[in-house]
Amino acid sequence: MKLSTWNVNGIRSVLNKGALQAYLAEAQPDILCLQETKALPAQVEYDFEAEGYHIYWNSAVKKGYSGTAILTKKVPLSVTYGIGIEVHDQEGRVITAEFAEYYLVTVYTPNAKRDLSRLAYRQQWEDDFLAYIEALNAQKPVVFCGDLNVAHTEIDLANPKTNTQNAGFTMEERAKFSQVVAAGYTDAFRYKYPEVIGAYTWWSYMAKARERNIGWRIDYFVVSQRYAPQIKEVVIRDDVMGSDHCPVELYLM
Repeated sequence: MKLSTWNVNGIRSVLNKGALQAYLAEAQPDILCLQETKALPAQVEYDFEAEGYHIYWNSAVKKGYSGTAILTKKVPLSVTYGIGIEVHDQEGRVITAEFAEYYLVTVYTPNAKRDLSRLAYRQQWEDDFLAYIEALNAQKPVVFCGDLNVAHTEIDLANPKTNTQNAGFTMEERAKFSQVVAAGYTDAFRYKYPEVIGAYTWWSYMAKARERNIGWRIDYFVVSQRYAPQIKEVVIRDDVMGSDHCPVELYLM
């Protein structure tokens, strides 16, 4: 089983570039989770036919903002949208697909913003999302993936010392991810590669950051600890262009 996650930073943009079509044709994941789609289904479906995939969309109320999608070859047992809390569910950030063995959740975690003006909201989101995941985990294992907007440890970004007060690497955000791990969840990439450095999934468009690999690892697969033995491989596809993020692939036994 091959699962993939990718923040496309505008699905219409990656489609216009041919990047999403090329990735699907080459990688052929069983399931592809997308974040930051920034579109309503009607704005995309006319131009995008993903043959062999069933597509589920969760768009933000605000047009051109946020949004998630799941493309899956296998029809889920059920699909739900959001986490059941209205203040969070206006931005299309979560889709949950239930399969026989596990729940798959795609998530686009809110950014704290450059001035950290949304950090307090982000903290509440983290608590509520963990509670949501825990309720699922009580029923069957959970695999959640997406742009979590945090580099957990210093080896997860190129310049930790100069980013300690910046969104995505504040102590508050990192502590919330540690809370998820402590609750019994496993960062799939670090499960396989605990000490690898230079493995990033997002690069600024400025100063040739991607060319120089000055990046951050903020896109994850996280699995219930009891499901971690099913992790066969995790691949960061930094060769795939089209967005300021790259896909991450999870291979399950």
